[in-house]
Amino acid sequence: MSGVGAAGGMSGIADTAGVVVVGSGIVGLGAAYAAVRRGLRVIVVDRTDGPSGATVRNFGHLCIGAQAGEARRYADVSRELWLRLARDAGFWLRESGTLVAARQIDEIAVLEEAAADGGIRMLDADELLRVAPLRAEGLLGGAHIETDLQTDPRTAPAAIVRHLAALGVEFRFRTAVTSLTAGRVSTTRGAIDADAVVVAVNHDIDQLLPEIAERVGIVRCALDMMRAAVTLEHPLPAPLLTGWSLVRYGRFADSASAAVLRERLHTERPDLAALDLNQMYTQLPDGTLIIGDSHATAIAPAPFQPEAAFAAFLAEAQVLFEMPAPRVLERWQGVYAKGPQDFLVERGDEGVLVLAATTGIGMTTGLGLAEENLAAAFGWAPAMEGTS
Repeated sequence: MSGVGAAGGMSGIADTAGVVVVGSGIVGLGAAYAAVRRGLRVIVVDRTDGPSGATVRNFGHLCIGAQAGEARRYADVSRELWLRLARDAGFWLRESGTLVAARQIDEIAVLEEAAADGGIRMLDADELLRVAPLRAEGLLGGAHIETDLQTDPRTAPAAIVRHLAALGVEFRFRTAVTSLTAGRVSTTRGAIDADAVVVAVNHDIDQLLPEIAERVGIVRCALDMMRAAVTLEHPLPAPLLTGWSLVRYGRFADSASAAVLRERLHTERPDLAALDLNQMYTQLPDGTLIIGDSHATAIAPAPFQPEAAFAAFLAEAQVLFEMPAPRVLERWQGVYAKGPQDFLVERGDEGVLVLAATTGIGMTTGLGLAEENLAAAFGWAPAMEGTS
């Protein structure tokens, strides 16, 4: 029997596999899921004791309808996989869509331009106030992005690990990869021979395959985020975006109207622009609110988090929501890979498939990124969807 060992390792470890996946974040889990559904023997290797990076340090917002191009294609595939995994693995997921609050006419213009392509429903201020506990002052209206999902990033990845283990995937946690050669993965717990190897270690690609990271230009993006206890008139029924979000996501950000919005935001609030703010919110099943986030890019971001960012988050939240001051429960630094393109898809010198979402939409696109690219790289037929 395969499964997760009691001490983070494995019992019954084999020395061969059809596919070895390095990394247990959402892209690595997507790779393992794609392989096991095709009847292959899969071993996942991770130096930690479970998903602990960008996959658990995010909003749990699966922002499908705000993507464009390649990202939208991966997001659409991911959506179906998320729904399937939530059903089979038994974790919380809701087909909530996403709400957008617009407080200026240029934000309405961006939403209207995007809504013309479908999948986004415009809301007037009264309708938005009926569903979201926002302050009426200054609210012009907004929109509902219909296809989006929400999950709990702290519980969903672990549930996926348990489900994949039940399907036969072996997880070798607390095991570091020391080298990769053709058909072999050497680790601190021995070598594994494999027909195919997938590296999905996100920003740590510069430690395992530094030549790829340097050539492509992969660095790290560090985020400041927080979770707070809040008292709202009624729960927030979906993730909530703002004008700052509209200048980040591809479906909105590349429009002519977004350029006008960006100029206004940066002129009026250079302090928030300096934080590279994405002002957004998700409410977890326990009622607490995830608030964020800022962005700072470097090869090795400093671990020191400026209090100015958190003060700005709280101030903006109180302007937007009808509520007393939030009580902060946690603050944390998220980190994800950042590159010149949205995705890294590359076959290494040893035939290793390297995958990463190199922008902040890994949870939204990671399952689809893995599914599509493993099938293409290894010539796999579509998975037998009767396999859970």
